Amino acid sequence: MSRGARPGQEQGGGGMVEGGGARRPHGELVADVMAVLWAADGPLTPQQINAALDRDLARTTVTTILARLHDKGTLVRTREGRGFAYAAADDAAGLAAGRMRRELEREPQRDLVLKRFVSSLSEGDEEELRRLLLETGEDE
Repeated sequence: MSRGARPGQEQGGGGMVEGGGARRPHGELVADVMAVLWAADGPLTPQQINAALDRDLARTTVTTILARLHDKGTLVRTREGRGFAYAAADDAAGLAAGRMRRELEREPQRDLVLKRFVSSLSEGDEEELRRLLLETGEDE
């Protein structure tokens, strides 16, 4: 047991959490939180999300994840009583597209980045991209 940890709980990267279970990677927990929110009919409170996750997580763990996702623009929140209820700002595809767009906006040589991106696509993905670009051009 790490110094300062309670019995059955390791600190840092020790691999233990409350109840003595194995620690799951942070990214996996975030993905699980997002899955709960995407499956929901409306905004959920941290308590509702924690219950849906069916894990022995500290209230502050869920609240911290939600606050960080909100700060990144991944979640929107509304006032619910003394706290907040959270919902996904977009679906999984929309969030991935937003990440791709932000990466592209950071690059001074956007044309080179796009060229390399397209050249790295599978033949099927490249054909789909061409189809979508033609479809988008027709809509204008």
